[in-house]
Amino acid sequence: MLKTELDAIDIRILKELQKDGRMTNVELSERVGISAPPCLRRVRKLEEAGIIDGYHAMLNAPKLGFDLVAFCMIGLKHQSEANLKAFAAATDGWPIVRQAWMVSGDSDFLLHCVAENLSKFQDFVIEVLTANEHVHTVRTMLTIRQVKRVGLVEI
Repeated sequence: MLKTELDAIDIRILKELQKDGRMTNVELSERVGISAPPCLRRVRKLEEAGIIDGYHAMLNAPKLGFDLVAFCMIGLKHQSEANLKAFAAATDGWPIVRQAWMVSGDSDFLLHCVAENLSKFQDFVIEVLTANEHVHTVRTMLTIRQVKRVGLVEI
């Protein structure tokens, strides 16, 4: 399913689910203005097409004891396909890394990290990132506070 195949109701469904993925199908159908059975069929079609990629709870990290959010820009020693794949695979084993992107420009990867505190983050940077055989440079940015938090896609 391509974006051009989405109609206005599909778009409304996606907007509403991005705001609140826990609502019932009945509530969703009321919000988008159609009855429940066709709404459920549309949601299932969007899921099967991979447009709806999953449902997740957004957790309050500080209330769970994770007070530090940081971004790491990683430069690899060599940008061969094998090294890029190896580093990308390594990120799967690092729980502190919550999201990772391969990027263009001065860095090869951008990592979104969440840690309990500065000490845990520093340990990760020194003992894991800089120790990785493929890593040449690590630049870190500690966040001060999050000022915007919305769904990942504006539709």
